[in-house]
Amino acid sequence: MSKAEAKAAFARYLQSNGLKGSRQRERILEAFLNMPPHLTAEDLHRRVSRMDAGIGLATVYRALRLFCEAGLAKQRHFEEGRSRFEQAFAHDHHDHLICVGCGRIVEFECQEIENLQVAMATRHGFTLTHHRLELFGYCPDCAPAAEGQGP
Repeated sequence: MSKAEAKAAFARYLQSNGLKGSRQRERILEAFLNMPPHLTAEDLHRRVSRMDAGIGLATVYRALRLFCEAGLAKQRHFEEGRSRFEQAFAHDHHDHLICVGCGRIVEFECQEIENLQVAMATRHGFTLTHHRLELFGYCPDCAPAAEGQGP
C-alpha cells in the first residue's frame, strides 16, 4: 500500500465511523508514514511538534489508536515496557530481535521458523491464526560489555 493509499484508507475509515478528519490527524499520519518502524508515541510527537507545536502527546496517542483501528498501524509491546508502533501494511509478516542493552530492534523473516511453528501447532492440535516471535539478547555493539550475562 502506498502512502497515498494509506491516507485514502484512513479517510474512508474516519468517514465510515462517523469521525472527522483534521489537520492535526493529517500531520500525524504524514509523519507516521515517513518515520522508521518501531517508533514510540513520544518519537512521533517530537517529529510532529516540529511541524505544529499545538499537537499534544495525547493527540498523538489518540491518532495512533485510530491508525491501529483502521489497520494502518500495529502496536507492539516489547520488554522495555513502552508501546512501539509500525506500519501494518509496509511489509509481510516478520519477527524481531531486540537488544536488551541499547533497545535496537532488527526485523527478520525466516521460512524455516515459520514452518516449525506451523508443525508444532499441528502436532498439538492447534489451528494457528497468528503469532509473534521476539528474541531478546545483545546486539554486536552491546555484546562485549554484556559478556557473561547470557542464558
